[in-house]
Formats: sequence, C-alpha cells, structure tokens
Amino acid sequence: MKIAIVIPARFASLRLPAKPLLRETGKYLIQHVYDRALQSRLATDVIIATDDSRIFDAVREFGGEVRMTRADHPSGTDRIAEVASNLDADIVVNLQGDEPLFDPSDLDSLAQSLIDNPASGMATLATPFRDAVAWRNPNFVKVVCDDAGKALYFSRSPIPMCRDGDPDFAALPPLYLQHLGVYAYRRETLLKLSATPPHAIELSEKLEQLRALAHGIGIQVGVIPHAHRGVDTPEDYAAFVQAWSSQTS
Repeated sequence: MKIAIVIPARFASLRLPAKPLLRETGKYLIQHVYDRALQSRLATDVIIATDDSRIFDAVREFGGEVRMTRADHPSGTDRIAEVASNLDADIVVNLQGDEPLFDPSDLDSLAQSLIDNPASGMATLATPFRDAVAWRNPNFVKVVCDDAGKALYFSRSPIPMCRDGDPDFAALPPLYLQHLGVYAYRRETLLKLSATPPHAIELSEKLEQLRALAHGIGIQVGVIPHAHRGVDTPEDYAAFVQAWSSQTS
C-alpha cells in the first residue's frame, strides 16, 4: 500500500504567531515535524500542505516536499483532502504541523490499523486518562470504544459516565480514554468526508470526527501510553527548545 503523511501548516496562530517558522533550534518548527515524519517506516511520501508563501519557501529551503493549497479551507482536514485528491496513495495520515515530538512508530501504527482492519475507513489514537480533573475538562476530548477497538462516540463531556462512585483510572484495560487528534484515512474516505457537509452532532460538540461516525464510517482507535506534547503556546515552544538543546548538547 502507498501511504502518504500530509502535514497541514498555517502561518496564523492566535497564541503563537508564525509558529511553523520559529527557529530557535536552528531548524524551523515545521522542519522538526517533517523530519519526524521521514522516520516512518511505512510512509512512501511526506508532504507539507500550506496556503502561505512564507512557509512554502521555508520548506523548499530545507529540501522538503510541499504543496500550495487554497486559503479558504475551514479545517486542516480539508487542506489535506485537497492534496490527497492529486496523490497516488491508499492511506493518508494527517500529522499536525505543531507536533515536533511525535513518535514515528505511532504514525506507522495508525497506518497499520487501516491495513489490518479493512472495514474501517479511519484510524486514530488515544491515551488513558490518569485523573478526574483532565477527564472532566471539556478541552480534553474523550472516546469510548467497543471490544474490537472501534470508536463508539467522541465527546467533550466525561464519558463513559461513572454513575456510582468514582472512575477507576487504574483499571486495565483502560476505560477512560483521551482522544489524540491525529488521523489516518483511506484516501476515498478522506475525499468523501471533505465533500460532506458538517453533521448536527459534529456542530454541537465541535468535533470533526463525529461527521464520520454519523455517516457510518468506522474509526479504529489505537491506545498508546502517553500523549505527545504539541506546541500551542510560547511556553510549549520554550519547553521544546530546552528539550531539544539537552538532547543535542
């Protein structure tokens, strides 16, 4: 199978302007993400998708593969769908452009999930919650799965609700799962979703993946021990720079 990793990258960011082009490590932040993706064993292509000429030029500068996209896409998923429409690929992995510490083996496990589960149109990742504070926080998305590892529902509410007593976050297998926003799609599934209007439950929860569930598209969920730390704020970037410096010193 041909597997493409597509990395959407936007210049604008309310909390961290010009995020993809930050370069305190000597490499652009988007270059760190790209280099991580290149370490995937299964990927046949790694491509950055952007609507900004400054990011386009920076990627060309460090020798990366980049595609210019329209500027009016409502989401990163639509941006990678535009790229995927012109790709010869069976599976498309959507890796966010602010994930410089993403484990390449987890990218491979996403693609492998679709290879191993031909009835699923998508795959994603989750990690166990470890405390009730995060579980109740609507900024952390929850997912409940069936016994085969397919998603039953995603929500910002704490699910599954523990009616009696307190949730057991130490139980195995883990029942309380935090969804991590990385996806692998079959190419035809990605193009179908991009051409489908948002669903009512998607709009209610503000969760794009609910569009797939609402239309009967199976989402395979892989569980990994820990979340990858992304870069959303100046503090996140400072922590990444410090970690990078300690690794290279």
